[in-house]
Amino acid sequence: MASTSDVKKGVVIKHQGDLFVVVEFQHVNPGKGSAFVRTRMKSLGSGKVIEITYKTSENIDVVSVSFQTMQYLYENAGVYSFMDMTSYEQVEMDADLIGDDGKYLKEGLEVIVGMYEGKPVSIQLPKKIKYKVVEAPPAVKGDSAAGNVTKEIVLDNGLKIQAPIFIKEGEEVMVNTESGSYSERAN
Repeated sequence: MASTSDVKKGVVIKHQGDLFVVVEFQHVNPGKGSAFVRTRMKSLGSGKVIEITYKTSENIDVVSVSFQTMQYLYENAGVYSFMDMTSYEQVEMDADLIGDDGKYLKEGLEVIVGMYEGKPVSIQLPKKIKYKVVEAPPAVKGDSAAGNVTKEIVLDNGLKIQAPIFIKEGEEVMVNTESGSYSERAN
């Protein structure tokens, strides 16, 4: 048995005889009352999504999941394909299991895939990912005086983020996958 502090994205929990993977979670500490964890979980069997709130004093049945480094290959009709780099075996995951992390995926990116009984159940992205800037409007003289110190740029996987005005097309930048924001120029 585990505690609510062990709840995070990608964790597999046994609930009412079914296995669920945590898709989203939020630790809430209200001013009055005890703290709790709000979760959105997807059933590995039926695919049904449920929302459950756990009190911090509750015990949770967390199931052991093995993690493997895999390479992202492509997305086709909402199904993402990954390849085990040692055995060259390919696995596929539905878009709803990947969630918002799908927007950061690009061909060749190495991610950590959580496997349970031979089925992929979650992915963990690197903290920072390098992208090439394919579209960046030029900085206009006077922009910084008006307080516009960022501009919207488009990256090689189609992701749009806010970046400093000095970033130019063709440069490489690092994006923080936890916040979805510009981190730094890539070396």
